[in-house]
Amino acid sequence: MSSRAKLTLGAAIILSSLTVWGVHFQQTQEREAMYKGVLKDDERRVAKMKQRQQEFEESQRKRELYERVQTVRESGEVSGPS
Repeated sequence: MSSRAKLTLGAAIILSSLTVWGVHFQQTQEREAMYKGVLKDDERRVAKMKQRQQEFEESQRKRELYERVQTVRESGEVSGPS
């Protein structure tokens, strides 16, 4: 085999090896990024649940306050002239 053929073969092997390594590296990076996205989604979901719970508790407090101050009727009751 001539030296030119050996050089071409060596260059092809090196280029192919770098390509394979690059693809695997890129896949690893993408996998890590997707996993971080899942973690962020979980954090957002937990934060949203906490916020909804706080809003619900605030709504309950307001309702209790209003019921102490105002008369509350069932939704089926109709008020008419006395």
